[in-house]
Amino acid sequence: MKRIIPFSRFFLPAAILSTVLAVTGIVGYVIKGGFNLGVDFQAGLIQEVQFAPTAFSLTWTGRGNATVSFDRTSLYIVISGAGVEGITHQFSFAEYETVGALTAALPSRVEGIAVKTQAPGNSLSQWLIHSAQGNPLLGAEPYVVHYLSPASAPIPIGDVRDALSSLDRTVSVQQLGADADRHFMIRLEDSELENSGGGVPAEKIISTLESSFGVGGVAVIRSDYVGSRFSKNLTEQAGILLGLTLLLILAYSAIRFKPQFAFGAVLAILHDALIIVAFVVWTRMEFNTTTIAAILTILGYSINDTIVIFDRIRETRRLYPDDAFVNILNRALTETLSRTIITTVTTMLAVLSLFIFTTGSMKDFALALLVGMTSGVYSTIFIASGFVNLWDIQARKNAKKKLSGGGVPARA
Repeated sequence: MKRIIPFSRFFLPAAILSTVLAVTGIVGYVIKGGFNLGVDFQAGLIQEVQFAPTAFSLTWTGRGNATVSFDRTSLYIVISGAGVEGITHQFSFAEYETVGALTAALPSRVEGIAVKTQAPGNSLSQWLIHSAQGNPLLGAEPYVVHYLSPASAPIPIGDVRDALSSLDRTVSVQQLGADADRHFMIRLEDSELENSGGGVPAEKIISTLESSFGVGGVAVIRSDYVGSRFSKNLTEQAGILLGLTLLLILAYSAIRFKPQFAFGAVLAILHDALIIVAFVVWTRMEFNTTTIAAILTILGYSINDTIVIFDRIRETRRLYPDDAFVNILNRALTETLSRTIITTVTTMLAVLSLFIFTTGSMKDFALALLVGMTSGVYSTIFIASGFVNLWDIQARKNAKKKLSGGGVPARA
């Protein structure tokens, strides 16, 4: 006979632990001043910048249109337009290993392109950084390409904050990656940026940084802006979406199972939501639409696991109608334990790959999923099942009271 694991012994300690974690999350929310809201939910501008000097600049005077693009291995010049033959020129960094070799090859292979080199000729091409600033459609205005040597000195985050302190707005700075990357996220919070009348805020940030760290020494990796009306609507829609999700899950569980199972399922996913909220608050992970997607994914994963276990509890109760309900719970949880572990681990392997091999918001998405999936398994076994067990205990107590008072006991 398969050994039955007494999960019920841990229902009370698990409830205490979950309460502590939930309270910790609420306290963190108050202490930290709420979420680290992304630009999706907070009007303003977000820029990712990397302090990297100019390697070279490109201008175009030839026929047709010339567009520049990058990937990790090559630089591409695409020629197109009326009256010209469309062609793509690829400059592989493996073939042109240095900036000197690359900039010498560009005008010799592409007629009409002019290059002005500023980096040392022996700088490696693989150090080049593709900035989001500037128009990739080349013309008379120089298109700037940056580079960053691994030997470059780190820039302290305090110096960046000091440089931006002259802006008459609320600015927050967050370091991304290692010190040697010189990579920062800058958030300028202002609900009236579009009406400020002081020029384009993105250009203000760059010009302010360049005045302290040198002209041409700042590469814009990403730039996002959301207006105040849009961010407000998005926040309201996210709250409605989460509320409707809980109501639909409650309705589905109530139809498929008894009310105690429905409330247990909703309590479990509320628990998971609070745990992921506590994690996001304390780690200061950016709370954006990707985080909402992660929370909804976690809730879906958690309710799926909960429904499978509840279904097994119902089947086990039919097979052992005279057994105590707590024993039925332990038996059902034991029988589904291997399935739960295998499903969770295999899913986590895919999510772990995302966490290791991606960056930015996708990395945060994967990390949130790892935490949420762990919480989902825990809440299904100890929170949802523990609530159902507590409901059964209370129902039996009420039945005994009715019996002692001359009533007929009802089955829980």
